[in-house]
Amino acid sequence: MTIEFGREICGDLNIAEGREWLVTNGIGGYASSTVAGLLTRRYHGLLVAALKPPLGRTLLLTKLDETAFYYGRDYPLYTNCWADGTVDPHGYRQIESFRLEGAIPVFRFACGDALLDKRIWMQEGANTTYVQYNLHRGTGPLTLEIKAIVNYRDYHGATHGRNWQMKIDQVEHGISVTAYTGAQPFYLLSDKAETKPTHDWCFGYNLALERYRGLDYHEDHLSAATFRITLNPGESHTFVASTETNPSLDGKAALESRHNHEKKIMKLWHDNQPDSSGEAPEWINQLVLASDQFIVSRPLQKEPEGKTIIAGYHWFGDWGRDTMISLPGLTISTGQLGVASSILRTFARYVDRGMLPNRFPDAGETPEYNTVDATLWYFEAVRAYYDATGDDDLLKELYPVLTEIINWHIRGTRYNIHVDPNDGLLYAGEKGVQLTWMDAKIGEWVVTPRIGKPVEVNALWYNALRTMTKFARQLKKPYKDYETAAKLAFRGFSRFWNDNTGYCYDVLDGPEGNESSLRPNQLFAVSLLESPLTPAQQKGVVDVCAQHLLTSHGLRSLPPRDLQYRGHYGGDQRQRDSAYHQGTVWGWLLGPFVLAHLRVYNNPEKAREFLEPMSHQLLSHGVGSLSEIFDGDAPMTPRGCIAQAWTVAEVLRAWLATKKS
Repeated sequence: MTIEFGREICGDLNIAEGREWLVTNGIGGYASSTVAGLLTRRYHGLLVAALKPPLGRTLLLTKLDETAFYYGRDYPLYTNCWADGTVDPHGYRQIESFRLEGAIPVFRFACGDALLDKRIWMQEGANTTYVQYNLHRGTGPLTLEIKAIVNYRDYHGATHGRNWQMKIDQVEHGISVTAYTGAQPFYLLSDKAETKPTHDWCFGYNLALERYRGLDYHEDHLSAATFRITLNPGESHTFVASTETNPSLDGKAALESRHNHEKKIMKLWHDNQPDSSGEAPEWINQLVLASDQFIVSRPLQKEPEGKTIIAGYHWFGDWGRDTMISLPGLTISTGQLGVASSILRTFARYVDRGMLPNRFPDAGETPEYNTVDATLWYFEAVRAYYDATGDDDLLKELYPVLTEIINWHIRGTRYNIHVDPNDGLLYAGEKGVQLTWMDAKIGEWVVTPRIGKPVEVNALWYNALRTMTKFARQLKKPYKDYETAAKLAFRGFSRFWNDNTGYCYDVLDGPEGNESSLRPNQLFAVSLLESPLTPAQQKGVVDVCAQHLLTSHGLRSLPPRDLQYRGHYGGDQRQRDSAYHQGTVWGWLLGPFVLAHLRVYNNPEKAREFLEPMSHQLLSHGVGSLSEIFDGDAPMTPRGCIAQAWTVAEVLRAWLATKKS
């Protein structure tokens, strides 16, 4: 699909500030802002560098304030909103159009009869952002003045910088900025512009979305330099922001490199298509490009080419759970099998006491292991990879790790995670922690306590045991114990069926008994390769989820009829977290729903129809990608991260499954 907006979007600030773009560099850094060019989040910036890849993300270059001078008239091309609510200037009014060129945002500004194009992209594998200006049309020269607005802070933070004196030095082709002693220097460079260093604080940027989120919504940034250049029609100018001391200033070559990277991604995707699938629709092709934005490097001493997956932009790092859920869709479905094997090897090195880490903190090196399902999703990721490749070498390498995981779960590991010998089901949890994906916690309040035997955890556990049986047979290892454990878990799973409601309990044997709330977690007992439910029960699960949880953009985490239902996600952190899993729609759940529907009804075309509304989401919120969550109430407004790995991954995986059926 062609993603392009004209003045009907770009010229309406209320609409244009709600559409955001994103480019990434493959090591955790990114650039992002709004179509209007207006800062609305603390996470916006033209260079948010991963100083400790894939984390240590630090805002360096906030924005560029450009003014065009053409035939005696000045045209501000930038937009700012100030502390008192004043918008000045209104540069968005000069935007003739905005489009994505692959994954590259392209702005076209109209200044009289002149058209000025602006492209933004990042160098793969480097904390380097390119901003290229091309005078596409004009009857004479156009002079461009660019003010570089900088910062130096953790990307979660906010700056109030009245007494902060940064060190700004003129260097060849531009300036270097050192925020303070010991800070990473960064460079703002131009291939041919005049450069004038400055040091002027700009006070009181108003960040609308931070206000909506109940956070500090005023911030200061520093004007560090002014670049000035005159372009004749057909000429280009490239601005570079980088932590590298000597980045390439050849904008043409850098842009070609970025285009070649995207072509490589698309070739892998097309080569991986089933012969019978025909051409993928353009919105699916766009999602393939979006999928690559989440794949980043995590180099280790013994795995220097290690890879991982960023869970979502702007504020998530690489989470074990999100990585394993996303891996099949982002890598296997798209043909990036080498990336998949690297991720599996990388995470195998972090297994401890039979558990995968839940997340890697932004600060510090100690992973957090507070999850029960991430480790079980690892089995699913390994299974999906092996089914796609038959890679016995990797299976042999990982098999001891998989064996260790099963053994720890049977005898017991952290957070009271253990197998109940009476029914073969996996129990997990203790007071004050939340181990499943429904993990919202406010202070000591666990919003969705699921201590006991969660339904999706045990569907995953059963599948892990069946997978280990298969792997052991393949490698000619002892398999009887896994087979016996799988049979016991299969019989025990029958306890989840609630005859009174006609669907599964969400949790068994919790502190207050069995939890009968209708939630989407039971879908995994149908969508996973091995289902422990009868065909009639599978149909009951799919139907009740379709009738009460399904929306155009995903599945609600609770039905509207539930007294705990919250149909709007917004407000301060307490309000948001209390709604996170209490009715909020999750886009990634469309994947398991479509697979479950396909299993029950065996109608690929009908199953694929459930995915089609997501094509419209590529035009809003995170342009060219898919959001994390949506309001439970119509019109299901997108919320949370503008680009979420498992949403993109599961839509891709499910679409491909409907084509292969």
